[in-house]
Amino acid sequence: MSKIEWTEQTWNPVTGCTKISPGCKHCYAETMSKRLQAMGAPGYENGFKLSLMPDRLSQPMKRKKPTMYFVNSMSDLFQDGVPFEFIEKVMAVVEETPWHTYQILTKRSARMHQYFQSHSVPDNAWLGVSVEDKEYGKPRIRDLQKIKARTRFLSIEPLLEDLGKLPLSNIHWVIVGGESGISARPMQETWALKVRDQCKKAGVEFFFKQWGTWGKDGIKRSKKANGRKLEGKTWDRMPTITVAVQ
Repeated sequence: MSKIEWTEQTWNPVTGCTKISPGCKHCYAETMSKRLQAMGAPGYENGFKLSLMPDRLSQPMKRKKPTMYFVNSMSDLFQDGVPFEFIEKVMAVVEETPWHTYQILTKRSARMHQYFQSHSVPDNAWLGVSVEDKEYGKPRIRDLQKIKARTRFLSIEPLLEDLGKLPLSNIHWVIVGGESGISARPMQETWALKVRDQCKKAGVEFFFKQWGTWGKDGIKRSKKANGRKLEGKTWDRMPTITVAVQ
């Protein structure tokens, strides 16, 4: 079971990544990879260097219980070093297991769009992009909107600034969260509320994941102590899931 609030399991046929934007600055996956490498955990011999894991491709096939999978929580499937031929193998598993739902999140939106220009998106694959700020994050939304996918989502975490008006046409789900960790950057409540209000107006499901290290009062605490409530309410909305019969 994953500790990530908006999924059930993680599946990492790829590990390791490179930093490309401000949202990557305090990457949790990098920290975790180095810890796993020090522990001698299988698959992390290279630390946070890009590594393809073909032996992990069959993992979802062995699980018969319908499950929500976050694909590559420890990497980015669409980074340049992952060949399209390997992405095809990942997507083949997605298609062969229609009883599962797969959340595929990327910061490489242009390459994801390039891939799906010549490949169809399985109905049980949710495609998402990270949107941490205006300069790097918001342009990714346009790339996502060009892809013919049944479910599209935005992961606005960490939310680093007021994003202004968001293009939410054909977006089905938005996650918002503040940053965690000792070097976390604070998130202002007004930023999160503006995103929530736009989602409500556009009919987009809204999920508030966490405050993170900084509370809404601007005080540092443990992530657990700051909680997940926005204006006194827990926002846990998700898109409707249609599960195929095995």
